[in-house]
Amino acid sequence: MTLDVFRNTFAGNPLNRASERRGDTDWLEGQLASSESLGIALWNGRPFVEKTKDGGWQVAYLPAKLVGELAGGPERLLFMGLWNETAIFAVDLEGPADPANGPLQGLGEFKDLRLLAAQMPGPDAAILATAKAMFEWRRKHGYCAACGQPSEPREGGWKRQCPSCQAEHFPRTDPVVIMLAHHEGRCMLGRQEAWPKGMYSALAGFLEPGESIEEACARELAEEAALKTVRVRYHSTQPWPYPSSLMIGLIAEVADDQAAPDQTELSEVRWFTRAEARALLSGEIEGAFCPQPMAIAHQLIRAWAFEAD
Repeated sequence: MTLDVFRNTFAGNPLNRASERRGDTDWLEGQLASSESLGIALWNGRPFVEKTKDGGWQVAYLPAKLVGELAGGPERLLFMGLWNETAIFAVDLEGPADPANGPLQGLGEFKDLRLLAAQMPGPDAAILATAKAMFEWRRKHGYCAACGQPSEPREGGWKRQCPSCQAEHFPRTDPVVIMLAHHEGRCMLGRQEAWPKGMYSALAGFLEPGESIEEACARELAEEAALKTVRVRYHSTQPWPYPSSLMIGLIAEVADDQAAPDQTELSEVRWFTRAEARALLSGEIEGAFCPQPMAIAHQLIRAWAFEAD
């Protein structure tokens, strides 16, 4: 779907999800068998890709019929949607043996999506992120949460249902607030001890039940950095398939600059002027760097750094 909004990496899936077709098993079977339909493959969470002429990477599409054969049934199969009128399916492959050295030899290779996303066309990265998130959900929800019996795939892989108690289970997306705090012309970035030395980023945390987005932002800033939030404005969101989050990007004005890292989530905080934030983005501050452009944290810093004072 094409929308006039800021688009982060992994957003902008161009497929028509065709959700009204998911329950039509006859139609799905016909599309899977069609020579016109296409498929994608993931192996242990890594997508099947191929090199482009300019040295980048793109989805290595396969005949849908082959994808169906590799799936061996509905459990590992997902109907992704339609590219114009072409049906797209995905298969979730697992195990120690690399299929690129077996049934898919010579057709591409399996690579880590996080490492390749910045080198891929945006639509390709978004399609693969959707499949990765869905398959992560499939692996972790093989049993009914209501009665504990094995569940079965339905709706082209977009739903699971328990044949014992008939409970229905749908994919979950975990909302995460990620916010850039600022006060009187300076923004604050934090560090976690486990991060690479010198890396600073925006603060983030999961939205809790009963919270609004703004309330979650204020709570996280108070918990992690002892800052009081004055106002919050929205920037953009980013689907994040590690494993299945939606990053909600915010820019938050805080009451003062007396930040204190909690030493649990954060080990250090540092304030940057707009000029310093621009230098950080371009790698000009010795001993300090921020996330790469594919991360929404980078885009929040950039948005604030290039605003007019």
